[in-house]
Amino acid sequence: MKTHKVEVITLGCSKNTVDSERLMRQLKSNNIKLVETSEQADSIIINTCGFIEPAKEESINTILNAIELKKEGKINKVVVAGCLSERYKEELRKEIPEVDSYFGTEAFREIIEEFGGRFKKELLGERELTTPKHYAYLKISEGCDNPCSFCAIPLIRGRHRSKPVEELVRETEFLASRGVKELIIIAQDTTDYGKDLYGQRNLALLLRRLSEVEGIKWIRLLYAYPSHFSDDLIKEINENPKILKYVDLPLQHISDKILKSMQRGISKRRTIELVNKLRSEIDGLTLRTTFIVGYPDEMEEDFRELYDFVKQSRFDRLGVFTYSQEDNTTAYPLGDTVSEELKEERQAEIMELQKEISLEKNKALIDKKTEVVIDSVEGDYYVARSRRDAPEVDGEVFIPVVSNDAVPGNFYEVEIYDCNEYDLYANILGKSK
Repeated sequence: MKTHKVEVITLGCSKNTVDSERLMRQLKSNNIKLVETSEQADSIIINTCGFIEPAKEESINTILNAIELKKEGKINKVVVAGCLSERYKEELRKEIPEVDSYFGTEAFREIIEEFGGRFKKELLGERELTTPKHYAYLKISEGCDNPCSFCAIPLIRGRHRSKPVEELVRETEFLASRGVKELIIIAQDTTDYGKDLYGQRNLALLLRRLSEVEGIKWIRLLYAYPSHFSDDLIKEINENPKILKYVDLPLQHISDKILKSMQRGISKRRTIELVNKLRSEIDGLTLRTTFIVGYPDEMEEDFRELYDFVKQSRFDRLGVFTYSQEDNTTAYPLGDTVSEELKEERQAEIMELQKEISLEKNKALIDKKTEVVIDSVEGDYYVARSRRDAPEVDGEVFIPVVSNDAVPGNFYEVEIYDCNEYDLYANILGKSK
């Protein structure tokens, strides 16, 4: 039987990364060779993103590029899966019929069978890591029950479905056995974890169980929903030494008018109370958030309210998205009333403000000591991250290579000597314990 040589292209978020890694483990177990470039491949699997317009465009362009390779005879098969395919499968079949097969999200069995393989249940929880081997994402649930008006995720991924604690512990043990030391907790809404399986949200309990896995040193929490942040979760983050004092809390807006239209289930007053509570009850907290500008009928006063909130709150990490009108969402009938030009102006204005805040915070760290993990080596620098930095979305710590003693994946104590708006520069003092 011919051995397939497959390139898996992953687009979109870290949740898609986990899906691709699970698929790749199944492919490899069926003696299907995984390759890193299309030049080496005879087949391409594209795990698409369909969240917002730019992501959809990237997915379509990637599909078209693969089809071109097929037309040129350089590859034999193109398979499309993931969020865009889940959401627009029939339209894609009509528009791009050259694709051999379209699948939705988590269609692992069907994709394996497409390549003549057998889906192996015994491999559930096992993955082929595409991240550096010392960190990995752990997806603790699938789907989302939140009714956010702008978001198509529930349409694509369905209702919230938690994975059992025991299953997640086993997956973490597998990851640790492969050298993973930093576990990054992800889901559409991590704070909703457990309500469907256990009758209550119990993310704190899950984090405690995961922290008991030998080999795991850091646990980082992403995608926490503000209206679901419980007191026991705050306590667990503050008291558990393995859980980083780092919280990713997408707030999206602060104007009560916009929050209500967004159906976020939280008010400006409660948002401010939560931010203050997190900062007062979690020692040394790093707080990351994201906002959306240009939501329908966002007036200048709504934007100014958001700008002032960012200025006063001085978040450690912050990102801003421009509103994308998405089919079949509850906000879709509101139209797209703010021009793209104005959206981009508002995005740039807040990011310029955040750049100033970030620089001030970074300057305050000069001459301070901190612990970092080295991710890679680039030229004359080790590229590292501190406890305050999630991969890909936050800053980095650059360490001059003065000897070849430091090893990517290891943790070191460093002293910061310089900075820019988002990154730090440091020297190694020694290996951390």
